[in-house]
Amino acid sequence: MKSKSIKGKSVEDIQLALEHSMADQFKPSLAIVFLSIQQDLGAISKLLDEKGIQVFGSTTAGEFIDGDIEEGSIVMLLMDMNPAYFQVEFLEIDPETALEDSKKLGEVSKKLFQNPALIIASGGIYLDGDQIMEGILQGLEIAHSSALNEISIFGGMAGDDLLTERPTVFTNGKSKDNALVALIIDKDKIDVRGIATCGWEAIGTSKTVTKSEGNIVYTIDDKPALDMLTKYLGVELKKDGDQSVVAFQNSWYYPLQLERENGDTVIRATRFADSEKRSLICTGSLPQGSKIKFSLPPDFDAIKIVVEECESIKDNAEQEADALIIFSCVSRYLSFGALMKEEIEQVQEVWKAPMAGFFTYGEFGKSKIGDNEFHNNACCAVALKEK
Repeated sequence: MKSKSIKGKSVEDIQLALEHSMADQFKPSLAIVFLSIQQDLGAISKLLDEKGIQVFGSTTAGEFIDGDIEEGSIVMLLMDMNPAYFQVEFLEIDPETALEDSKKLGEVSKKLFQNPALIIASGGIYLDGDQIMEGILQGLEIAHSSALNEISIFGGMAGDDLLTERPTVFTNGKSKDNALVALIIDKDKIDVRGIATCGWEAIGTSKTVTKSEGNIVYTIDDKPALDMLTKYLGVELKKDGDQSVVAFQNSWYYPLQLERENGDTVIRATRFADSEKRSLICTGSLPQGSKIKFSLPPDFDAIKIVVEECESIKDNAEQEADALIIFSCVSRYLSFGALMKEEIEQVQEVWKAPMAGFFTYGEFGKSKIGDNEFHNNACCAVALKEK
């Protein structure tokens, strides 16, 4: 399988880059498209559709391609994958029924291929990433057991340049915020391997979520959750007029670490806060009774951990890939600044393949010792190679 990466600041730029990439008889069947909400996703989708190229697309909170970090642009990974080896699905999702809606994707995947792998992107602001992941697993009829180790589900939540209004996913002729786009791949034909890794260090002692409902945390150690966060970490909530529920972007630097029974930790960012109920609204569930720790912004060691864990999923040091997709949390970019380019370059160097990626509002994937989970503040790298 051959792949090429292209980028542009406009539809015209992409049209020229696409024609140039196909000048040597390269005929892509699939385009992974990540673009700013400022761009005309409809025109981009139409351009690819007219050339018979299937689209897996998402808006972003920043894009990157090979060694370059972009803003307000379009990046694209083109592949000539055999159409018999994959299918792109688009599924609308209601935040209230995210689990049941997501089950349909798992059911479709199971019927398509005996051994499916999924690369997904979700839109919307209020979708619970945990419900999406759990729904897909239920649709695949996979219980939390050793069988989970054989399942490959990776991806990210769409961004919208930090506006937190309408992150959108799209495919040929379809686009929506509350929706899922999925690239379903036959793992018997294409090797799909990836990892979700973070490197964020926890601080302090474990605390208990004493009252929560899904992704809303009301109290921690029987104290208002918002008060706990602002007191211990010195994070201020900036109100927006008379609104009680407001975006809490500063808290992305200080995520909660949810402790699992197997010793793994899953990061949970607090996307919104309710100043009246003093609660935190996270991008994933925090069950009542669960143990958590607070976090501080990462240092350079976090990049080293990410690169080492990406290397750990290779069979050998010489193994390469045909294509690489990276979903990296926007909080990493906000925290690392210029160092973010170094992390992206080092991860790409692990696989030595054409790459495209974007800064997300959440990530889907499997950590080194964990199950398939929804993550925050993680880097999720997915390598593809035809068998």
